[in-house]
Amino acid sequence: MTPHTYHRTFHSLPTLRTAVRSLGDTHQLAIETRARLVLSVAALADRAVRAGRPVTLEAVCDTGTGPGDPLLSVTLRTKGPLPPAELPLPAETAPDGTAATWCLPLAAPDAPAPYGRAAAPDAPTPHNGAGPARPAPATTATAQNNGHAEGPVTAPTETHALEEELRAALAQVDALSEAHRQLKHELAETNSGVLALYVQLEERDEQLRTAHGQVLRELEDALRPPPIAVDGLELAVHYAPAETDAPTGGDLYDWFSLPDGTVHITLVDALGHGVRSTRSALNVTHAVRTLALEGHPLGSIVRRTNEILAPFDPDVMATVILLRIDPGTGHLELANGSHPPALMMRHDGSAQYLEVRGRGIGYPLPGSDRVLAEKLEPGDLLVLYTDGLTESRRDPLEGEARLIESARRHRQRPIEDVPGAIAGDMHTVVLHPDDTVALTVRRTPARPAEESR
Repeated sequence: MTPHTYHRTFHSLPTLRTAVRSLGDTHQLAIETRARLVLSVAALADRAVRAGRPVTLEAVCDTGTGPGDPLLSVTLRTKGPLPPAELPLPAETAPDGTAATWCLPLAAPDAPAPYGRAAAPDAPTPHNGAGPARPAPATTATAQNNGHAEGPVTAPTETHALEEELRAALAQVDALSEAHRQLKHELAETNSGVLALYVQLEERDEQLRTAHGQVLRELEDALRPPPIAVDGLELAVHYAPAETDAPTGGDLYDWFSLPDGTVHITLVDALGHGVRSTRSALNVTHAVRTLALEGHPLGSIVRRTNEILAPFDPDVMATVILLRIDPGTGHLELANGSHPPALMMRHDGSAQYLEVRGRGIGYPLPGSDRVLAEKLEPGDLLVLYTDGLTESRRDPLEGEARLIESARRHRQRPIEDVPGAIAGDMHTVVLHPDDTVALTVRRTPARPAEESR
C-alpha cells in the first residue's frame, strides 16, 4: 500500500502550527499528543522563521501490510541547524542537525483523507477508535509548496484548538488529581489497617507475656516453699525477679525442720538468670536437703554438694549460705560458700554481720572454712539475702550500711511485712536489675509455761 505523504513550506509560525494541528486531526492523534507535537515543531522552527528562513514540514503515513499499527512520521527541515531544546515530544535529529523527525504510532489502519482536502462543513471527521470523534475543521489555512501557492489546508481555528488542548490538559490534571486522591485514600486505609494489625499484635504479645509470666510465677511458687510454722520462731521471705515478665532466676531458698527439731535454712544464688539458673539453684537446694537429712555436719555440706553436682552439672556456679537454729535455745550455726554475710539485728538496735569465709559451688576449693556459732535472743532479727539487695549501688559497703538502717527501722513490724519493707528501702536506687531474696528470722519471747520449766 502506498504511503500517504505531505510536503509543505512555511514562513510563519501560526500557519505552521495550524498545519500541524490539521495533521493531528486528520490522523486522529490524541489531543495531548497533538499539542505536544505542535509545541515541539514550533520550538524548533521559531529561530529560523524569526530570521526569515522558510521551514519545511513533511509527513508520511505508512499504513503498512503487516500486523502492526500504522505509523505517522513527521519531519521538520530548515536550512540551518536546529536549536537545542528540551521538547515536550522528543524527536530524532538528523546527523547534520537540520532536520528533526517524530514517529507516532496510529491506533487503527484506517486510511486518512488526502492532505489538503477540505471536509464538508457538516461532515464529522472519520473516527478510527483511537480517541473521541472530533467535529470537522472550521477554517482553512494557505501554505506554499516549493514557492507556489497551495490549496486550502483543513484546520481548526487557533483559539478553538488551544481551548481543546487546554480542556484535554485539564482533564488529564483532573484524572491525575483523582488518582492521587484515590491513592492517598487507599494508602490511608492501608496505614489504618497496618496500625490496627500492629495494635492487635502488641495486645497479643502483651497477653502472651502476661500468660508466660503467670506460668513462671506459678512455677516459682511451687519452687519457693512458704514459711514453715515453728514454735519460738517467726519466718518470712520476699522475692523479686530481675524482670517482671520473666520471673524465674537463680535465687532460691529452702527451709525445713530436721528430726532433732532444729530448723535448717538454705539460701542459694546461682550464676545467671532465667530457667537455666533456676535449674542449677534447684539442684543445689535438693542436694543440700538430702545431705542435711542424712545427718552430715553443717560444715561439710557445701563441699559435699559440689562433689555431688560436679558430674552431671559441671557448669553450675552458685553461692550458698546455710543456717541451723534451735527454736528452744536460740542457738544457731552458720556455714558460708562465697555468699553475702547474714545480718544480726539485736532487739536493742545493735547490729553485726556474721562473717564466715568460704567458696561456693563450682568455685576452686569449695566449702566453708568454719562454722560460726551464735545465739538468737528473743526479739533478735536475722536477715539473710542475696546480693541483689545490697549491690544496687556501686559501693557494696554503702549497701550493707543502708541494710542495717532499714532493718533497724522495720525490726518490730509484723514479720510478714519486714522483708518486703527492707527490699523497698534498698531498691530506691538501682543501677542494674538483679534477682533479690530477703529472708528474715525472728525469735519470739518464751511463753509463760516454758519460762516456769
